Amino acid sequence: MSRHETGTAAPVARPVAEERAPLDEATPGTPGGASDGGPGAALDGKPGTAVDSGPGAALSDGPGTGPGAAVHGTPGDGLGGASGTGAAPRPSSVRHMARLLASEAGLTFRRPRNLAMLGVLAVVPVLIGVAVRLASDDTGGSIVGQIAGNGLMLTFAAFAIMLPIVLPLTVAVVAGDAVAGEAAQGTLRYLLVAPVGRARLLALKYANVVVFCLAACALVALSALAAGLVLFPAGPVTLLSGTTVSASAALLRIGVVVLYAAAGMAALGAVALAVSTLTEAPIGAVAASVVTVVVSQVLSAVPQLAAVRPFLLTTWWGTFDGALRAPIDVDRMGQGLLAFAAYVLVFGSVAWARFTSKDVTA
Repeated sequence: MSRHETGTAAPVARPVAEERAPLDEATPGTPGGASDGGPGAALDGKPGTAVDSGPGAALSDGPGTGPGAAVHGTPGDGLGGASGTGAAPRPSSVRHMARLLASEAGLTFRRPRNLAMLGVLAVVPVLIGVAVRLASDDTGGSIVGQIAGNGLMLTFAAFAIMLPIVLPLTVAVVAGDAVAGEAAQGTLRYLLVAPVGRARLLALKYANVVVFCLAACALVALSALAAGLVLFPAGPVTLLSGTTVSASAALLRIGVVVLYAAAGMAALGAVALAVSTLTEAPIGAVAASVVTVVVSQVLSAVPQLAAVRPFLLTTWWGTFDGALRAPIDVDRMGQGLLAFAAYVLVFGSVAWARFTSKDVTA
């Protein structure tokens, strides 16, 4: 080939190389936003025949794009892809999950049924305080005499009375309805359409149950504290070990009891949530969870079955009294927390395995 023949090809080949090279270095300020970085330039380097073929139709929608055809509509976020700061930031997944959790918790705490149960939780400590006040003539060493002598003790008495059945019933209703209730109402399949995986949705449901458990236990403590301070004197508290601590130290121990009780209820919530994934009848999930609690308490009361007590969830609910000893019985309460974690792990795995493979038809 002669030098004259190759002279006409070189001007065509050189602009293609010179114009396509900046494609990887495109910045979000390129007018026209064509694929090769030049205004209206085609892939073959000839002006006027660009892929975008008109303002606003670029594959990478930089500033200056006209109406109509930007893929995403934000500067520097097109398929041509600006590097570095050109891409528009997406909301973080943590923030997104936090918004979903806030929405789920709002629905839970606005339901009249749940509000009624929370009202019962708030009233029971007051009734206990009134009953103790009426029976305060007996000022011996009984629990009645201890509460009458110090209103802070009413909180510990309220948890001792409500942990066996009242608090578990409330948690079982909320957790048992988490998945089965959605399926029964026909809204579960619409939830699964949302851009949240099934595992994340299940984790969101359980996180909502944990929030409810913490709120329920905190409500019991606050109601008992208010009733105790109104009905009885307050001051230094004599612990079960015989040591007397200040009122502020007693309040800290009440906080420990609230967190421990909430952990125990969260373990029950994992059981109820697992049952909820196995049925589309919420009342069945609630009933099964409550029956599990009752059977566990019956088994723990039989002396001949003492070998199975460490494996029962209800056995460890009462160990919150370790906070009433000096020093705090960390070993026993730690064993209880490990038992709670084991229940959450086992039944959480059951719920995950069922929910992620479940054929949702409702």
